Amino acid sequence: MKVTVLLGGPSAERAVSLVSGTAVASGLREMGHEVFESDISPTDLSGLDKKADVIFPVLHGQFGESGDLQEILESRKLPFVGSGSRASHIGIDKSTTKKVWEAAGLPTPPYLVITREDLQSQRWLSLGPKTAVKALDSGSSIDVYICRSQDETNKAVAAILTKHDKVLVEKFIKGPELTVGLLEEQPLAPIRIVPKKEFFDYEAKYQRNDTEHRFDTGLTDDLIKKVQDLVKKANAAVGARDLARIDVMIDESDFSPYLIEINTLPGFTPKSLLPEAAAHAGIPFGALVDRLVKRAYARGAR
Repeated sequence: MKVTVLLGGPSAERAVSLVSGTAVASGLREMGHEVFESDISPTDLSGLDKKADVIFPVLHGQFGESGDLQEILESRKLPFVGSGSRASHIGIDKSTTKKVWEAAGLPTPPYLVITREDLQSQRWLSLGPKTAVKALDSGSSIDVYICRSQDETNKAVAAILTKHDKVLVEKFIKGPELTVGLLEEQPLAPIRIVPKKEFFDYEAKYQRNDTEHRFDTGLTDDLIKKVQDLVKKANAAVGARDLARIDVMIDESDFSPYLIEINTLPGFTPKSLLPEAAAHAGIPFGALVDRLVKRAYARGAR
């Protein structure tokens, strides 16, 4: 097939997208597809004018993952890999995702959305001394802080609000961190993330080589099954399709799982978790990207 791979883009995650997109293009060529790569942006959509059977977006963050690009592809009736515009709009916004999960009766940690007008009130004190403070719509753990005290939370909130209009402050769940990839809406084996740093941040994800990805999670089979069932429901509530990755924290006090966030367009870098989970399930990289474009082609432009 003729496949256009969209990579790069205008977001803060551009560097990761270029690596992911190059890997996807290489994998598709190895599987016999004719591939055209386009570094696309809101002001340059010329890559979409080239005739293609399927579009494979590999743009992380704003525009490429936020539903804006998906709206354009839908309006042009172009078959493409990944979630549609509605699910992408939900998934890019951490607070909207949590509201969807709450409405579906799924567990996610208590949280507050804070604006600049809230700085004096410090409403987040009700969440306890240890928090996760996050920009609402950034991926790759950009603008995310794990705070161990009220003072650290105050500083993190103020720092993020210098760049963003809103910030999510979430009660920190102490315990094992899992990430679960989904392929064709079915959960793959969970991976336990064990960073040498306290937090699995951008550096730990893409730059360090000492972060452990463990399929041997040390958790019971019943809990793993519970996590997979929860993730499948969470993915369905958002409406994500083809591929996704959902992060889960396990409360060490009672082993309850909590949904943290969804990534509707996971990475395809050498350190990325969805391809690793697929390979663990017997699906090598080339077969993974080939399977995704064939599914999108079969679905068509609807």
